[in-house]
Amino acid sequence: LAYVIIQHLDPTQKGMLPELLQRVSRMKVHQAKDHMVVKPNCVYVIPPNKSMSILNGVLFLFEPIEVRGLRLPVDYFLRSLATDRHEQSIGIVLSGMGSDGSAGLRAIKENNGIVMVQEPASAKFDSMPRNAINSVMVDIIAPADELPQKLMLFLKQMPLLDANYNPESKDKSALEKIIILLRTQTGNDFSLYKKNTLYRRIERRMGVHKIDKIANYITFLQKNPKEVDILFKELLIGVTNFFRDPAVWEKLCNVILQEIIANAPAGTNLRAWAAGCSTGEEAYTLAIIFKEALEKTTTNGNVSLQIFATDLDHEAVEIARRGLYPINIASDVSPERLNRFFVKTEDGYRICTEIREMIVFAQHNTIMHPPFTKIDILSCRNLLIYMDAELQKKILKLFYYSLNNNGIMLLGSSESLGSNINLFKTLDGKLRIYKRSSDSHVPDLLNFPSSFSQGKPGKTNIPPTFVPTDNIQSLADQVLLQQFSPPGVLVNEAGDIIYISGRTGKYLEPASGKANLNIFSMLREGLRTEFPLAFHQAIRKKEPVVVRNLKVGVNGGTQTVNMTIRCLDKPEPLTGTVMIVFNDVPNQIDFKPIAKRGKNKKRSSKEVELEMELQHTREEMQSSVEEMQASQEELKSANEELQSSNEELQSTNEELTSSKEEMQSLNEELQTVNAELQAKVDDFTRVDNDMKNLLNSTDIATLFLDKELSIRRYTVQATRIFKFIKSDIGRPFTDQASDLIYPEMADDAHEVLRTLVFKERQIPGKNRQWFSVRIMPYRTFDDRIDGLVITFINITELKRSEEKLNESEQIQRLLFNSDKDIIIKLSARWKVLEFNEEAGRFFGVKRADAIGKDFMEMFIPESNRKKTEKELKEIMDELQDSRLNIQVKASGSETPLVEWSVNILVNTENEPTGIILKAEGGSQESSDFALSGNQK
Repeated sequence: LAYVIIQHLDPTQKGMLPELLQRVSRMKVHQAKDHMVVKPNCVYVIPPNKSMSILNGVLFLFEPIEVRGLRLPVDYFLRSLATDRHEQSIGIVLSGMGSDGSAGLRAIKENNGIVMVQEPASAKFDSMPRNAINSVMVDIIAPADELPQKLMLFLKQMPLLDANYNPESKDKSALEKIIILLRTQTGNDFSLYKKNTLYRRIERRMGVHKIDKIANYITFLQKNPKEVDILFKELLIGVTNFFRDPAVWEKLCNVILQEIIANAPAGTNLRAWAAGCSTGEEAYTLAIIFKEALEKTTTNGNVSLQIFATDLDHEAVEIARRGLYPINIASDVSPERLNRFFVKTEDGYRICTEIREMIVFAQHNTIMHPPFTKIDILSCRNLLIYMDAELQKKILKLFYYSLNNNGIMLLGSSESLGSNINLFKTLDGKLRIYKRSSDSHVPDLLNFPSSFSQGKPGKTNIPPTFVPTDNIQSLADQVLLQQFSPPGVLVNEAGDIIYISGRTGKYLEPASGKANLNIFSMLREGLRTEFPLAFHQAIRKKEPVVVRNLKVGVNGGTQTVNMTIRCLDKPEPLTGTVMIVFNDVPNQIDFKPIAKRGKNKKRSSKEVELEMELQHTREEMQSSVEEMQASQEELKSANEELQSSNEELQSTNEELTSSKEEMQSLNEELQTVNAELQAKVDDFTRVDNDMKNLLNSTDIATLFLDKELSIRRYTVQATRIFKFIKSDIGRPFTDQASDLIYPEMADDAHEVLRTLVFKERQIPGKNRQWFSVRIMPYRTFDDRIDGLVITFINITELKRSEEKLNESEQIQRLLFNSDKDIIIKLSARWKVLEFNEEAGRFFGVKRADAIGKDFMEMFIPESNRKKTEKELKEIMDELQDSRLNIQVKASGSETPLVEWSVNILVNTENEPTGIILKAEGGSQESSDFALSGNQK
């Protein structure tokens, strides 16, 4: 086995699944590459942003053409797998979201592959498993960890069969018994279905139940009526999809239907029959195509179409009637058609009303029930391939009868007309589109049984395929009296004896074993060799066939017998039956002399007898040659069909478009982004550690609260204020005792949450400490308020420094005011920073009016300002105290020249920050010494 893993992957991320799987598997795990050959015991994983298919055991990768979010990679691959590997394909659907994989499993089932699904109850995401179970008859349903063992047991129990195996080598009697059980319980006859298909489906069910012998499976069927129903559904193989074989529908829409609509009289109601419609996709496709063709036809728009869609499966018909299909039909239906003819619902897509009203769905058995008549379009695609040649012939004649003159018939890509080619004209052989031939003679309709009675389960007696009437004996005697006098036997086309007339003991004898009333097993030795060929020839040609001079052993001797086989067509109750008449021929024949032309020589009786045997041999040889030629023609036709099918399959594989992904499955993405998520977790861990260290290093107590003011997180420093323990997380912080004298803290917190405006207060503590409490809203990355952040900064030292500074300022103020000198403190830009009372008296200005004003503008005459400013600036640049005479504006509009002591103020970096001007003060009289003489 080779294993291919298909996931719903993020197209923008690198796939990590191959590395993860390689850790747990001894098999070689590859990420699939284009043109990679698939080998046994290897695992292949689809890469991201690719669609993948398989052809001849080689993987092919495609760029997805669909928009992101609408891809169905599982369906896309499983469909190609079913087409490429047929019965050797195995499809397994595991946990996942959506319906991707359901259509692919149906394709595998159609090709007799194995279908397995994880038990939905054990799946984390059960959408994909449930949709798969609802869409197809699953072989095995089990939890994921049990699927491998069940798969291996299944394969050991039922090895993958060779495509050329011969079902005739099986127990034919056992197969017939199973057909009888199916017919008895379901009322449907599978005797004319292809034995190859029947054997494969039966062996598949035997493998599921681990039954090694078909006889044991028969017993199992008799004891379990439900298994009969499951086998019945398995044999129906209801697989279809919208717009299957798009080229067929394209030609039907653009050419054929437009011609039919254009040629139809106004107001015509066309009739169509979709036989074997399964779940209705094909019938709805036909209705959609007709609507589109009607819109393209401008000459005659007043034409309608009534579609009769029938199928044997009641459940499939119910699904078709609902008209609700999963989301993955988007891979088969174009977006334009989805918008035009479907309605999007939570469960998928529902057919719109105008299309639904065109179709009538009904449960119908094409073989047993009366056909629909006066049909203009008949679609029966991929139904005949499961039936043998005889049944195909009957159904095609039935279709011929149902169609109007020049009616259109659609067959599947692997189906053909066979020997009924004279009944239909080929419009497109490759697309299997045919037209009813109007110049052909109407064939005789073969007799189809009307129904089978519903018997009790377990009853295995074969019901007669011919229903006898009350006067069957009189009718048979009448025919014998009119045409035959010797013993005769009336049988059906299968050879089952219906009526015996006369003494037939010399020709028939019961076969040993279980009672069997079939003439093939009851003929005596001598008749068995010639009878089968003559019997089938009479049925095929509908002409009497006479087999002469057959030697039959009677009472130790031999009896020469002539046997006449005639297919009856009247009276009506006997239509479809075969009459076999036996005529004894005397062993001693008195041959008259036969003279040769021109001679009188007589031939002996021995020569005549040998000549008759030679003639008989020649007739048999001629018949064998005809049979061989007919078989050869059928083989040629089958070979051509197989070649055509092979070409179409290859073309289909080459033209497959990529499927659409409906949604990404979280469960499957976890596998691929696990490493990235782990890296993100590591990054978040580092960030969290950095944040913790940052908060702890700031020595700031921080408290995080939610909207209900419950504690979400706190720093270590917060435990010095609140008596927090680990169990307090989640509790209201108002319940906690603290060392703060702050009863309004809860009210302030609610106020911040309401107004989203932070609050900051300086709050004292019980131990003579002070804290700056700041309450701020907690904002998330998406700008959403999700609580509060409260910080507590210890400002005790700041408070003490503030007190000391305040005390120093008071002392400085006291000293300034008590000094009798004039003292002025200026900034580096000549702003008055301090002004004592003596200076106020000297300048005649109050302190409050001077603080903050420009010294030059307020106290220096305008003519001396630049000079004074230059001199002061030089002193500041030299950083040396000095004395300077400055003319100032004193009180009383005087401008004395005052000698000032200039002291430079510097900061910690020895940069000048201001100056102090000091002059001798006191009363006016005592300060005259500071003024120049002329100023006095």
